[in-house]
Amino acid sequence: MQVLLDLIARHKQQGHANGVTSLCSAHPIVIEASLRHAQRTGQDLVLFEATCNQVNQDGGYTGMTPADFVRFVHGIADRVGFDRTRIALGGDHLGPNPWTGLDAATAMDKAETMVAAYVAAGFRKIHLDCSMACSGDPEPLPEAEIVRRAVRLCQAAETAYAQAGGEAPVYVIGTEVPVPGGATESIEGLAVTTPQAALATIDAHRKAFAAAGLEAAWQRVIASVVQPGVEFDHHSVIDYDPDAARSLSQAIEAVPGMVFEAHSTDYQTRDALRALVRDHFAILKVGPGLTFALREALWALDAIEREWIDAPQRARLREVAIGRMREHPGHWRKYYHSEGEALSVDLQYSLSDRIRYYWPDPAIEQARQRLFDNLQADPPPIPLISQYLPHALHALRNGTATHEPLSLAMAHISAVLDDYYHACHDQQDR
Repeated sequence: MQVLLDLIARHKQQGHANGVTSLCSAHPIVIEASLRHAQRTGQDLVLFEATCNQVNQDGGYTGMTPADFVRFVHGIADRVGFDRTRIALGGDHLGPNPWTGLDAATAMDKAETMVAAYVAAGFRKIHLDCSMACSGDPEPLPEAEIVRRAVRLCQAAETAYAQAGGEAPVYVIGTEVPVPGGATESIEGLAVTTPQAALATIDAHRKAFAAAGLEAAWQRVIASVVQPGVEFDHHSVIDYDPDAARSLSQAIEAVPGMVFEAHSTDYQTRDALRALVRDHFAILKVGPGLTFALREALWALDAIEREWIDAPQRARLREVAIGRMREHPGHWRKYYHSEGEALSVDLQYSLSDRIRYYWPDPAIEQARQRLFDNLQADPPPIPLISQYLPHALHALRNGTATHEPLSLAMAHISAVLDDYYHACHDQQDR
């Protein structure tokens, strides 16, 4: 994907602290908000990523295959008038993670099929992640085996690309972050990846690619995932400390054509995001932070409804959503260990945002649509919008949002996207 190769090349030039935001969400409102934000800011590229758990040949938790996800994103783009050619699609943590309960041979066969399906569907940024142990594997999995499996998946991707044609895929290697879906416990300590470990991972992959005859693919490896010292759990955020990451940041400067990719950048401050890009963590992954903002907007609209719409007509979205989460705890049970009122807080407000898995639930979606219909038919006054959605009110007064509830929700999400735009674009680009 030449646009990403060019972006990384530009970043490697001294004085160009530019980067790219990787938007990891399958929610249609988040995707539409991202595209409309890109229209407003004049961005040439929007990068959406799907994880191996969200989207795979078995449907993932979204029910979508890679081809389905492409049609889904492109359909939203067509509806809002956004040029498809300005959209890049990536696959995150592509490897055996969805099938770790199986033996390694079976899980890797399924991972090969998944990677090939991603490339065939048009995904062109591929994160090769085979760090997780499968049934019968030693834990932790030795790095040599991780690399061997990553090479195998790269070969599958290259074969699929040769058959599909189009632009050649670019690759991301390495993983020093929680597994897809987030950490299951509170963070008690977080170590920044050492420069020695980061460079050793890159060197091991480089040698293995060469041994497998994948030299051409290696020229398209644009990043390695490391831990720069940013993370979040249910209630707290570990903020980026440039001093703690300085040695790691400097280590990538001598590696041609590569930057670092930072995961779990959700909830970092605007200045911290900018510092990450400046320090060569030039690909910023964000996912739960966007659906957290969506949930904030929906809860705010629910609060407006309680004050503005007659009781018999109310959708009671918040009540419906919490009820469905309690009835079907599968998406949060191993993550939230609190009880009583504390559990109620986690279900709604945890930074891990497990509620994002429940938005497609038919009862919740029906309530969400009824909420929007209520506020569309009887728009709330400015004082209520100011009370519950001040970011959206600012956009409304500036003419970048309307009174429509969908527009107000997207304006709230756009406040998060503004921080990432600020981080990833040179002043001269604005």
